[in-house]
Amino acid sequence: MENYNVCLINDSFPPAIDGVANAVTNYGRIIADGLGRPTVVTPYYPEADDSVYPFPVVRYPSVDVTKLVGYRAGMPFSAEMMKTLEEADFDIIHSHCPITSTMVARSLRDRIDVPVVFTYHTKFDIDIANAVRSRLLQEGAAKLLVQNIAACDEVWTVSDGAGDNLRKLGYQGEYRVMPNGVDFPRGRVDEALIREVTGDFDLPAGLPVFLFVGRMMWYKGIRILLDALKALDSAGQDFRMVFVGGGADKEEIVAYAASLGLTGKVLFSEPIRDRERIRAWYCRADLFLFPSTFDTNGLVVREAAACALGSVLVAGSCAAEDVQDGVSGFLIEENAASLASRLTEILAAPESMRRVGEGAQREIYISWESAVKNAYERYGAVIENYRMGRCPKHEGFSDDFFHGMAELMAVLNRSREVQQQIRTGAHLRALSERRKALQKQLSSSVQSNVDGLLAELQEEARRLNAELSEFYRQIDRFR
Repeated sequence: MENYNVCLINDSFPPAIDGVANAVTNYGRIIADGLGRPTVVTPYYPEADDSVYPFPVVRYPSVDVTKLVGYRAGMPFSAEMMKTLEEADFDIIHSHCPITSTMVARSLRDRIDVPVVFTYHTKFDIDIANAVRSRLLQEGAAKLLVQNIAACDEVWTVSDGAGDNLRKLGYQGEYRVMPNGVDFPRGRVDEALIREVTGDFDLPAGLPVFLFVGRMMWYKGIRILLDALKALDSAGQDFRMVFVGGGADKEEIVAYAASLGLTGKVLFSEPIRDRERIRAWYCRADLFLFPSTFDTNGLVVREAAACALGSVLVAGSCAAEDVQDGVSGFLIEENAASLASRLTEILAAPESMRRVGEGAQREIYISWESAVKNAYERYGAVIENYRMGRCPKHEGFSDDFFHGMAELMAVLNRSREVQQQIRTGAHLRALSERRKALQKQLSSSVQSNVDGLLAELQEEARRLNAELSEFYRQIDRFR
C-alpha cells in the first residue's frame, strides 16, 4: 500500500470532544501507525497539548464562541497557516466539516493542486435550525454549505441515512458510504476497573442499569427517554439510569429529571475522556438507551456493541442501520410510550439483554482499524481520479472566490519574505522589483475576484430586500 501524506482538517479536535473529533483522532492515529503520514489541521485551543499525538497538529487562529456554540470558531484565511501547509507536500486533503474546515481545504487545494475528500458526519439541517431562527437565513446557510460540499472532489457519508440527509439539504452529486469505526476492542475491561469507575454511584446489585453516553442535548431523544423512565417508575419498576456526558442542555435535563421525581434513580456523570473508563461504564450497564434520530452513525451504539451491550434504538434512525430487532438490538417507535413498553417487555425476560448484546458484538461492531484502512485504500482511487481529470471541475463563483483568497494569502506570504529581506539587509533594488511584481499580481489575480464577490453580494442584497418588502406587504394584510 502506498505511503500517502494526508492532511486531515476538522473544526473540532481535543481538547474539544465530540464524535467527529474522535473520528479525526483515530484517522490520524491509525494512518500514522504504518499506513502513511497524517497531519491534523484544526483551530487553536489555549489548553491543547498536541505533543501527545504521533502526528503533527497545525493550529490556526480561532475566536472563543464556546458559550454560544460550545466550540472555538476557526478563522480559516491565515496566510501563515497556509504557508506551513503548502510546504508539507500533501497527496490528499480530507475535510471532516463542511464549513470552516472545507474553506481551508479548498484554499489549500488551490495552492498545491491535490484532491479534497469530504466526509459528512452530522445532520447539519438540525444544527442550522438550532443556530438560526430565520427560515430565509436557514435556507441561505444550507445553500452555502451544500456549495462547499459540492466543490469537493469526492464526498463520503458515514451511513445511508446521512446520505439521505445530505440530499435533503439540496446536495445533488454522488457520494460513497464510508462508515466510521470504534476504538474499543471486543471484550470487557478488568472487573477491578469497573468497580473503581462506578463505585461512587448507587447501583444496587440485581437492579437493571441503563446507560446513555454522549452530548447532553434535547435533540438526542433525551426527553423521550426520561418520560419513558417516569412511566416505568410509576408502574413500580425499580432501575438506575446513568447519563455520562456534558452539553448545553445538561442543566435543563437534570432539572427535568428532578421534576419527574426521578432523582436517585437517574444519575449523572461528568464527561469522561479516558476511553478505558468509558468502556467500564459500558461493561457495567445492562442496556444502552439511545432514542436519537439526530445522529448519522451512532458510534456509541457500536462502542456498546464492542462490550456486548445491546441498545434500544428508534427504528429507521441512522443509529439503527444494520440492526436486527431482537437479534443485535431492540427497535422502538420515536415516542416515550413505545420505549416504556419495550423496556417493560425486556425486563420481563432479562436474559434477552445478554443475548442481544452478544448479537450486537458479533454483527454490528466495526473497529477503527478496519474503517480507516478502507478509507485509506480509497484515497488511492481519489488521487488517481484527480490526476486523470475525472473529478468535477471547480469553476463556480465560490471557486473563483477561493482562488482569489488563496492568491491573496500567497501574496501576503511573499510580502513577509520581502520584509524579512529588509530586516536581513537584502538589496533595495531587488526589493523594489519584487514589490512591483507583487502589486501587479495582487491587482490582476485578486482584485477581479473581489469585484466579482462584491457584485454578487450586492445582487443578493437586492434580492433579499425584495423578499423582505413582499414579506412586510403580506404582513400588512393582517394588521
